[in-house]
Formats: sequence, structure tokens, C-alpha cells
Amino acid sequence: MSSAPIVYLVDDDPSVTKALARLFQAAGLRFATFASAQDFLDEPQIENSSCLVLDLQLPDQSGLDLQKKLNDRSPGLSIVFISGHGDIPTAVEAMQAGAVNFLQKPFENRALLDAIQRALESQRQFCAARQEKQETASRLASLTPREREVFDLVAAGLANKLIASNLDLSLQTIKLYRSRVMQKLELKSVADLVRLAEKAGSDFSET
Repeated sequence: MSSAPIVYLVDDDPSVTKALARLFQAAGLRFATFASAQDFLDEPQIENSSCLVLDLQLPDQSGLDLQKKLNDRSPGLSIVFISGHGDIPTAVEAMQAGAVNFLQKPFENRALLDAIQRALESQRQFCAARQEKQETASRLASLTPREREVFDLVAAGLANKLIASNLDLSLQTIKLYRSRVMQKLELKSVADLVRLAEKAGSDFSET
């Protein structure tokens, strides 16, 4: 599978699809076209490095309806709406649901290409953040329950003596656990440990 990003286009107007396909090709973009919402939903796998150019009015369901389904199925997928029949309330609804842009037909080719680039960058950032979160969770999962307790308390800013008191363990034992935590997580300083805890956010404290 190519690592280059791909633009998905869902529009039932053959003339619009043909014109945008030429535009995407001229801009050097990978793309795939679909004539209905269901055709797109039937796509077996949506690539991570992608964005969706979505017509508001489709033959089987509205673009907004498809957006809602995709928010559950492919969270973070960046969407650029295009429409010849949109209005301000509809555009606001689409943007509040996570759309990157809402362009009224007819639009300038440059405006669409710029919106697509912003959408692809948004998707890249989402995927990077999700991967980092997964990697953080995997690293923390390597700790034993006791090591996790020590990790939590160190991240909270407690000194070794206070940690020993809280866990009813000797100071030497706490130092040993702390050393194991640093080694397992490949951390060089307490500052690194705190940053890791911050990346994990509320998830690590609930596991």
C-alpha cells in the first residue's frame, strides 16, 4: 500500500466527479471516487493518511448523515464538505461535527486544494497523536501493579520517603521499584516520567 495520502471523493454528479478527478490528478494527489454514501461505507478499509471530500446532498443519504456514521466508524477522518445547496446552519452543523471546511459550489480549485491540504495535515496529526497514545499505554502496561503505584506517586511529585510511607514499604524497596520503573520505561529523569504521565492523561490513572 502506498504511503502517499489519498483523497476520497463522494459525489453523485458525474460532471463534478470528472472535473475534480482531473484536478486531483493534475495536483499529483491519489484519489478514489464514489457515487453514493453507501458505496463509500462499503469500502473495506479507509486508509489512515486520507481525507474525504463529501457532497452534502447524495442520492441515498445526506452528507451529514454519512459524517455521523464515519465519526463512529473512522474517528478523526478529516472531511471537506462541498455543496451547491448549503446554508449557514448546515455548514455550522458540519463544522461542529468535525468537518475541516465547508465550500459552496462553485468554488475555486485553489480553495479546494488548500482545504484538502489542511484536512490531510489534520489527519496526520490525529494519527500521530493516536499512535503516541497507544505506545504510551503499551509501555505503562509493562509495569507490575506495585511498579505502577510507584510510577503514579513519583509522577504526582512525592519524594521517596513519602512514597515509602504511603505504601508501607522501606525506603530501599521504593528506590528499587523506582529504578525498575525507570529501566522498563527507558526513562532518564523524573521529568521524562512526568511527561510520560501527562501524555497518558486520565487513561493511565484509570487502568
